[in-house]
Amino acid sequence: TVHSLVSKYISHPKIRKVLSFHPLLVGGNPFSTTSIYTLIAHLERKWGVWYAMGGTGSLVQGMATLLADLDVTQRYGAEVDQILVEDETASGVRLDSGETIPADLVVSNADVGWTYRHLVAPEHRDTWTDRKVENMDYSMSLFVWYFGTDRTYEDVEHHSILLGPRYKGLLDDIFDRKELADDFSLYLHRPTKTDPSMAPDGHDAFYVLSPVPHLESGVDWRQQAEPYRQAVEDYLADTVLPDLGEHLVTSRMLTPREFKTDYKSLKGAAFSVEPKLTQSAWFRPHNQSEDVEHLYFAGAGTHPGAGLPGVLSSARVLDTIVPAPEAFGVSVSQNGAGARVEPVA
Repeated sequence: TVHSLVSKYISHPKIRKVLSFHPLLVGGNPFSTTSIYTLIAHLERKWGVWYAMGGTGSLVQGMATLLADLDVTQRYGAEVDQILVEDETASGVRLDSGETIPADLVVSNADVGWTYRHLVAPEHRDTWTDRKVENMDYSMSLFVWYFGTDRTYEDVEHHSILLGPRYKGLLDDIFDRKELADDFSLYLHRPTKTDPSMAPDGHDAFYVLSPVPHLESGVDWRQQAEPYRQAVEDYLADTVLPDLGEHLVTSRMLTPREFKTDYKSLKGAAFSVEPKLTQSAWFRPHNQSEDVEHLYFAGAGTHPGAGLPGVLSSARVLDTIVPAPEAFGVSVSQNGAGARVEPVA
């Protein structure tokens, strides 16, 4: 595992934490995730950490602009109810409105577990049966609090990790016992350190996330969200963001419940399929469906895995396996568009 490999070389318990927490960035438990994922630290050191100016939304806008340049129709607020299959081949989608959209192939960047479990009828799934999908191990979830302040905290860096008093015990609660603990470890993101445009002058933008168990925990986040947020606020006010409560001007929460209801992630998992050894690389759900011809996957649950670089790379994988549009009699030209990215100190 990541932790056992680090422990072979490092004896100090605190440095072990610093060098082994990285699997949590892709939904894995350092005490059960294969040591392959120690590569995350190496990749960050070798090529740096990059930030899209304007936030993740600028990446989305860059892709939307590219699609518009290619004359691709983009539909919003239209939820897919089912992927249609004829002769074991994807033939389009049906929306929850009842509208049917025919297609020569379907690419789902929804959660792989959700797609198989809820969008592809069971009679079309000999490999990915309901039982197999449900029995996969899924990542932990996240409690995420987005907030803004009417003052700046200049001594807070772009990325901060605030580790709590427990390490393995807390991870056991999250991944194994699936219990919401009273203590927590936090990741604090302050994009305004690199990109002041993310907030008005004299203001700061943040989000803070805490790993929590997914919805198999039975936690009622409609009741628990605000007390948990208040505990996180109190901790930040006592440590890196003094007088936080007096300077809050905007606030929004994202809990495991919204990961399921809004993002259609099975069990409310924040990173889809957990990256343990038997669910990594070839053992992850494949980008090309084994059950349905012309059904393809991009996103956190498929190859190569979660995290923004992994998710974007999953789309690049499709360049090599999805038939060219010309195979279906479609002509494509490309003008190009994108987002400006800059290194993060």
